Amino acid sequence: MAKKQTAGRTLLGDLAPKFAELNDDVLFGEVWSREAQLSLRDRSMVTIAALFSAGQYPQLKSHLEIGRAHGVTRQEAVEIITQLAFYCGWPKAWSAFPLIREVYGEEADGAADPAGLSAFPLGEKNDAFAQYFIGQSYLAPLSTRQIPVYNVTFEPGCRNNWHVHHASSGGGQMLICISGRGWYQEQEQAARELHPGDVVNIPAGVKHWHGAAKDSWFQHLAIEVPGKDGRTEWHEPVDDAQYRTLK
Repeated sequence: MAKKQTAGRTLLGDLAPKFAELNDDVLFGEVWSREAQLSLRDRSMVTIAALFSAGQYPQLKSHLEIGRAHGVTRQEAVEIITQLAFYCGWPKAWSAFPLIREVYGEEADGAADPAGLSAFPLGEKNDAFAQYFIGQSYLAPLSTRQIPVYNVTFEPGCRNNWHVHHASSGGGQMLICISGRGWYQEQEQAARELHPGDVVNIPAGVKHWHGAAKDSWFQHLAIEVPGKDGRTEWHEPVDDAQYRTLK
């Protein structure tokens, strides 16, 4: 969900109070919050492109920072400027690239650096289970001895299908959230918003799903609770319309 904007009133409330009101309450409070039409990430990309085209560099830097928070990667920002340089002017691109470097630093290309989300390794793309996920996830086995523990990373908007952890006794799963913002939901229950430090206890036999928020990378440790005859049964994907209602 778009963060409540107060910059207009803070900077211009005494000079141009009506402009400040429109900026905070209409532009950011209403237009930016219409996520059912365009996600925050998409709105950031459109805004970055528009500000670059107009040569509005101070505003461009601010919206690069906002875009980064909404999941726009360093390489995507570079690609936007590269594409538009042919239409809007080569000198403008030379002026914009230093702003990208300033905002993103030396992050690895292609990510908003997911490898730096936490102290745990990112791992490899979770290709073996890709059919059960919407979006890209990554998997890093941290321990396969005693109790199996995996670091699972979701790109913005990524989530797994509904699924059930079965066991004839014991079993189930624990999630320990370590970075970003995500969601967990059990069948016929409201979705629960997740933040670093949250712990989710999932009993065996409970149908559920979990994944990232639309505008944030998300990372959790997945701990397999010891049990007898453990297996995972995968079901349908999370409904897109239902997921879009989550802020």
